[in-house]
Parts: sequence; structure tokens; C-alpha cells
Amino acid sequence: MSQRSKVLPGFGLSLGFTLAYLSLIVLIPLSAVFIKSLGIGWDGLWEILSSERIQKSLQLSFSAALIAAFINVVFGLLLAWCLVRYSFPGKRIIDALVDLPFALPTAVAGIALTSLYAPTGWIGQYLEPLGIKVAYTPIGITLALIFIGIPFVVRTVQPVLSDLETELEEAASALGANRLQIVTKVIFPILLPALITGFALAFARGVGEYGSVIFIAGNQPFETEIAPLMIISRLEEYDYAGATTIAVVMLLISFVMLFLINLLQAWASRRTGRTAR
Repeated sequence: MSQRSKVLPGFGLSLGFTLAYLSLIVLIPLSAVFIKSLGIGWDGLWEILSSERIQKSLQLSFSAALIAAFINVVFGLLLAWCLVRYSFPGKRIIDALVDLPFALPTAVAGIALTSLYAPTGWIGQYLEPLGIKVAYTPIGITLALIFIGIPFVVRTVQPVLSDLETELEEAASALGANRLQIVTKVIFPILLPALITGFALAFARGVGEYGSVIFIAGNQPFETEIAPLMIISRLEEYDYAGATTIAVVMLLISFVMLFLINLLQAWASRRTGRTAR
């Protein structure tokens, strides 16, 4: 029996190239961050992390990213549903606009959002008399993270919706299921792994986002300072140990949360017999 021809090299060589590439791009830089932060000792680490200003910035970054990711899951699903299931004028334009946050420089997005939602902006001037302040508040930060995170959810859910046969819904309806039961018992379980993946991607992007947030945040100490800004500030002060310590904390928290999300995604995939795309 003739051996099947292989387009790529054998497993050993392919694995070697893979590990070498990941080491150069991911493992070595991250290891350097850990080593640099541990160089100041445990007392130095605790002194930096016990700072109320650092704790507030970390809390703001992760809470805003979580809220924005949850909002993007809801409205990203609705947007993906409309793009897949319905035909309407301007559909191609809206579909292209979904990818705009990918192509648009994040600083431009931050300036645009600040111009719109500042107290004198096009939208902010109408919200200000109502007592609603968006720019230079955590609300503005969350809004910026929603803007940059929505494509991750839409583009993750959209192909799964495209492959979802309408015959499943018709069969459920013929068996007596109402619309709520069709959504909760038929459609949602199939979309759950993709929704979790989109949530994880949007959350991960939001935690480390800097350019689109820095302008609309206002950077007020203890109120609207995000963790990436604290890292930049420490670097400008040549406090490399302090900057890497904040980065390590963000990395560890992000890793734990993404690990839990991946476990949830794996459980959802086994439950539905599908994998997220």
C-alpha cells in the first residue's frame, strides 16, 4: 500500500516549527514580563498592587470589558440574525460597516466618540440637560469598548447562523413548539458555543484596549483611569518594574477568566455536539 503524500512536513518537523514560532512570539516575551516583575521581590510587588489607584484602574478595565462584552453578545446576535435571515436595502453596506472597527485606527474611534458624546458634542449636548454624562465617565469607556468589540461577536455568530437550517425551526413548529421554545430549545443551544467565543474575543480585546478609550475616558485618577494607561504612565516614569507588575496582574486575571470561558465553551460544544467557529 502506497503511503499517502503529505503536503506539509511530518509531525515532528511541523511541531518543532510551531513551538519555535510560539516561543519567539508569545512565550519568551511573556516570560520576560514575569521575570522583570519578580525582580523587585514580593514586598515590591505587594507595594505596587496594594495601591488604591492601581486597584481602581484594574477594576475599571475588567468591569467595563465584561459589561461591553455582554452587551455585544446581545446586540451582536441581533445584528448577525438580521444580516443572515433578512434581505433589505443597504444590507451590504451595513455588513461592511460591521468590520469598520477592525480597519479604523483606534485613536480615530476615540476622537470620534469623544466629539459625539462630550458635553458640547452632537449627542452629548442633548444628554447633558438630562443629567446623563457619557464622555469622561465609565459609561464612555464602556461605549468605546462596545464599539471595538461588536465585530468579534457578529463575525463569530454569523457563519453559524448561515449554516443553521431553517428546516429545524419548521420541524419544531410543526411539532407544536411556539416561538419562544424554538429560540430557547432549538436555536440558542446551537449558537451558544459561538456566542461564548465571541464574548471571549470581545472581552479580551476590551481588557487591553488603549487607543479608543484614552480620549473618551478623561483619565481622572481613581475614576476613569484604565489599567493600560497606568502601564504607559509607569513606562514614561521609567518604572519598568511597576509597569510589568501591572501587566502581569492583567495577564493572570485575563488568563483565568479566558480559561473559565473556554471550559464553558467546551461544555456547550459537547452538549450540542457542535464546535464554535
